[in-house]
Amino acid sequence: MTEKIDKPTAGVKRKAASKPQRSTRSGAAKRRAKVPYMPDEITEIFRRFSVQRPDPQSELEHTNPFTLLVAVVLSAQATDAGVNKATRALFAAADNPKAMAALGEEQIREHIKTIGLYRNKAKNVAALSEALLDRHGGEVPHDRAALEALPGVGRKTANVVLNVAFGEETLAVDTHIFRLGNRLKLAPGKTPDAVEESLLRIIPQPYRRHAHHWLILHGRYVCKARKPECSACVIADLCKADEKTNDVPAPLVPLAPGTPSPQTAS
Repeated sequence: MTEKIDKPTAGVKRKAASKPQRSTRSGAAKRRAKVPYMPDEITEIFRRFSVQRPDPQSELEHTNPFTLLVAVVLSAQATDAGVNKATRALFAAADNPKAMAALGEEQIREHIKTIGLYRNKAKNVAALSEALLDRHGGEVPHDRAALEALPGVGRKTANVVLNVAFGEETLAVDTHIFRLGNRLKLAPGKTPDAVEESLLRIIPQPYRRHAHHWLILHGRYVCKARKPECSACVIADLCKADEKTNDVPAPLVPLAPGTPSPQTAS
């Protein structure tokens, strides 16, 4: 509703209507205010993850950046175990773009027909293999835009490849990470992109490289969707989730040699 302003009377100057003062708090600041953790608590959460799993690995079986890329494309709406079962024979037959393109869509489809959406995925794998040959000399590009331009490759897939194959500090938000970001109140967000942005903002630098895997594995094996296993959780005493099933303190986790402490991590 627009406020009606009377016209000034003749000979009387009126001051211009003052503009409403803008809030000094940006949208980002408002989002940060919703996170109920102090910085040292967040550091401690990821320190414990780092001690629990010092060298986390992708559970998708692969031998090079190309087989990783294909495995991640196939993993959409499928389990890693199901993908691995199908790709063992597929990668034995074709572990590079040239061999995969030669295999062709029909034979790819036969190898992966136990995976959900296998017809469309076979089409994408054949097409991305051709695209890698045509545009990148048969190499998987170390570039987000180039990766996302490939058939069947979106932001999440590109993030996994950049992180696992090339060591970048990216964070692919799958269903587990999206759930944890909201359940634990570490990074509340309505979309995967919002959760990704929030997590990358709060995770301390020493821990960003492996945060992707720590969160996925924690969500897959401990903080499960239906019933979180809080008694087995290494961050139970720090967790602020409403779904916590008990108040058992977290197990004591020793500090691994060379691991930054909450006081020294930045």
